[in-house]
Amino acid sequence: MKNKAHYSRFGKFIQDISLHTPFVRLVLILVLLWLIFSAGLYLADRDMNGTTLHSYPDALYWGIAAFSTAGIADPPISGMAKLIGGLWIVLGSTLFFGAIVATVTGYFMRPLQRPHKQIIDTIEYNLEQLTDLTLEELDLLKETVDALIEHVEHLKARQPKE
Repeated sequence: MKNKAHYSRFGKFIQDISLHTPFVRLVLILVLLWLIFSAGLYLADRDMNGTTLHSYPDALYWGIAAFSTAGIADPPISGMAKLIGGLWIVLGSTLFFGAIVATVTGYFMRPLQRPHKQIIDTIEYNLEQLTDLTLEELDLLKETVDALIEHVEHLKARQPKE
């Protein structure tokens, strides 16, 4: 039962990232640019003496090796290929690391941006999942609800009497 609950939480996490962060869009842009820059690099360097880019798959590999900062990509030969490769390294690295930062930031900032109705809907949905919770999780939930009730009572006490 715990494995099922763990899997459903992981699935919810993946769904949240897909729906509420720019991760999927950034990865799609990254892949598209990787394909385009690799094609440009291959076309610019394919007829040069001493090139290691003998095929489009070689250029695709170069694109991954270069922007991942692994330092295992041989440098292009022609000036145009060096320009294309340099642009790819800068854009690819920026998008790759930007996707990670944007995803983490978006995921953790999302609860702060929820409208009240969505918070209530989330609580109602989670209450329906009570049977999947462990005793430790139920204890934590009780503590959280107790703190919420205390907070609401504090807010009510601060309201002016009518």
